[in-house]
Amino acid sequence: MVSVSRASRRDLLKLTALGAASTLAGPSIVRAAPKPLTMMHESSFIPPYDAHFKTKMAAAYEKATGTKINYEIVSVGSLLTRVTTAAENGTGPDMTQIGFNWAFLFNEKFVDVSDIADEIGKESGGWYPSAQEAVVVGGKWKAIPFGNIGQLMNWRTDWFKQAGYEKFPETWDELLEAGIKLKKQGHPFGFELGHGFGDNHGWLYPLLWSYGAREVEADGKTIVIDSDETARAVDYCRRLYKETMLEDCLGWTDVNNNKAFLSEQISCTNNAESILWAAKKDFPEMAKVIDQSPNPKGPKGSFAMLNPLCHAIFTHTPDHKAAKDFLRWVMKPEQCGPWLDIAVTYYQPFLHKYDDAPMWNVEPKNKPYRDTLKDAHLPGWPAPLSRAQSETIAKYVVVDMFAKACAGKSTKDVIAEAKAQLVQIYKTA
Repeated sequence: MVSVSRASRRDLLKLTALGAASTLAGPSIVRAAPKPLTMMHESSFIPPYDAHFKTKMAAAYEKATGTKINYEIVSVGSLLTRVTTAAENGTGPDMTQIGFNWAFLFNEKFVDVSDIADEIGKESGGWYPSAQEAVVVGGKWKAIPFGNIGQLMNWRTDWFKQAGYEKFPETWDELLEAGIKLKKQGHPFGFELGHGFGDNHGWLYPLLWSYGAREVEADGKTIVIDSDETARAVDYCRRLYKETMLEDCLGWTDVNNNKAFLSEQISCTNNAESILWAAKKDFPEMAKVIDQSPNPKGPKGSFAMLNPLCHAIFTHTPDHKAAKDFLRWVMKPEQCGPWLDIAVTYYQPFLHKYDDAPMWNVEPKNKPYRDTLKDAHLPGWPAPLSRAQSETIAKYVVVDMFAKACAGKSTKDVIAEAKAQLVQIYKTA
């Protein structure tokens, strides 16, 4: 999958060191000699999505208000560096797309947008609580969430059916049972266990949480990774890897599972909607036998990873009101609806107005991504946003705990190593 959250380890570690009205003609937006505004976005996996914003939305806003909107597209993986540079130097774009917990990391560099967040929520059916998990810092909204890139199970219905499964397994134990059968039939699983971002955390954190385990308590201080629940999750992961997967999954990053799935090497993986999207474009016959389902349940239920994309305003922006007016306009249903439609449902809206939007009927197989917004969390949950949270991700503490167990280390040892890392990270953060 393509995601703004897929930042380099170096960039994330660097971050840990960083201290409309209903019509556009209204007087609250139109002002004399308006200055241009620049919005920075990472290049979308869905090219028409960027094109729609740049050519149609920006042009419409300029025609109505006189304010020119420059839509600056940066390459995939470089957004975090660009945001860091702008924040440190106090120059550059007026607004930017952000992800993960950047609202916290750049808290002092982003404008409080609580006022327009409240207006947007009231106008569009209210926000999913998961939206606030990523952008509310000290009781203030520091960004406006516009979409989530969910991570769920992608699987081959034809091969599962051959193994005796008409629907996707509901529990992790049932998935293991199915995977053993499918591997014997020449259709193994393939889940990322390497140092990517989206497709490893996208299933390992939900697995951890579904067993009732977590890294840190809600107080953000108490390390609780060393638990019986964690041990059971690790033991399960080892079995799933050894008995159902390709061996080279240990070195996979985000691109590997997509390639393996589309080349028919694997029957199941955890991914965004991009596998089905690409198959419909390049392998239409394969697309007919691809489905997408929620992550399996553990003893404590089913979970999903939160991967939020949001818009923030830099404090160095000369006219905060002008930037807020534009973000308020962008999120109005008249603008936001068609923009989201362009990407079908690759970006899942955090506003309840879109729960039954027509875009969900274009490809009904995508609906599980909408439904998981209610139980999606950021890595590090239930602890609050923190720099330690970023460092834990940057050092792949949880991913490596599971991967080392799959490679042969004892459950006791991998948990002890993870605990030692977390203690050090949270002590010095």
